[in-house]
Amino acid sequence: QVQLVESGGGSVQPGGSLTLSCVADRSVPSFYTKNWYRQTLGNVRERVATLKIGGSRDYLDSVQGRFTISTDDSKNTIFLQMNNLKVEDSGVYYCKIETRAGPYWGQGTQVTVSS
Repeated sequence: QVQLVESGGGSVQPGGSLTLSCVADRSVPSFYTKNWYRQTLGNVRERVATLKIGGSRDYLDSVQGRFTISTDDSKNTIFLQMNNLKVEDSGVYYCKIETRAGPYWGQGTQVTVSS
């Protein structure tokens, strides 16, 4: 089992930036797919960014060019750099890793973008 803890959420004005962190309690092999999801009240959880084996990255169309997923393996951490934030980016952000034993989720961190 892997414990994931997100942090870095907060309130920011449109056009601002935030960096979310997701720290695992153990080393996460590079061949595990790593994701960031977000969920707003009343909506389904949507996948925002994915980092796959080999380093390929996928992004939700609406965040392409603004968000970047990355890792620091020495710190067992997954990041989501979010730039030029928009009101519609608000929500609870979750990290998820996909392992042989199944998926593991963090508890989420709130991001609020408003003027």
